[in-house]
Order: sequence, then C-alpha cells, then structure tokens
Amino acid sequence: MNRFVLSVRFGIALTSSLIAYFLVLSLFNLHINPLFSIFNGVITGFAIFESIRYKRIEKKSEYNYTTGFQAGIVTGFLATIIFTFFMAVYATEVDPDFISKIAENFFNSYNTGVGVFAFTVLLSGLATTIVLTLSFMQLFKNKIKE
Repeated sequence: MNRFVLSVRFGIALTSSLIAYFLVLSLFNLHINPLFSIFNGVITGFAIFESIRYKRIEKKSEYNYTTGFQAGIVTGFLATIIFTFFMAVYATEVDPDFISKIAENFFNSYNTGVGVFAFTVLLSGLATTIVLTLSFMQLFKNKIKE
C-alpha cells in the first residue's frame, strides 16, 4: 500500500466533514460567526488523531515517529488546501457578501478581499495541523525499552 493512501483518505474525509459542518451552519446563518469555526479544530483533531492511530495499526512494529508525523501532516495539509479552495469558491461564487458579513460581524469594518480571506483560512488550517500533529504524536510515539 502506498505510504500516503491512508492519509489522503483521511484528508478527503476531513475536508468533507469541514464542508458539511460549514454548510449546516450556513443553513442557520451561523456561518458568519467566527466563533463557530472553533469546532473546525475539533473535527480536524479527530481526523488527525485517527489518521495517526490507523497508521500505527497498519505499520505495527515498523511504526515510528516519522511515519506517524507524516500521516498527521499529510491528512491536515491536504484537507486544509482543499477546504481553502472550497471557501474561496464559496466566498466568490456562492455568497459574494460572505467576507464582508464576517468582517462586519467580527471586525466591525474591514474591507478585505478573497485573497486575504483565503490566506487566513489556509494559515489557520496549517497551524492547527502542525500543533495537533505534534500534540498527538506524544500519545502515539513508541516507548523506549530499557
């Protein structure tokens, strides 16, 4: 099995979950409240945790810190990149006033473009991925045998 297949599967599942959560929020007009995006971290954390856990099960005795770290990073980065594209399309094609609604709701009055918005989504997703992967690897690293 290719070393990234598992991570790609989890990344796509993570992306689907984030998009579904966002669309459910948009049904209730809650998607413009940035506080609800905190739950994105929970969704991302669960997917990264499971990706690392499944990689450990798959590799058994060959599992090491590097393979687990790769699984978490690839899962999170792939999902972040795809989700960023989704948000850019949503903000430009589906709801062109989305960015100004968020800015109005959170910052009161910033007139930012989709580029700044997409960069913010990308940066927060990548940072969350790195922090969560490093945190979860403390749970999954092999114990030193004495």
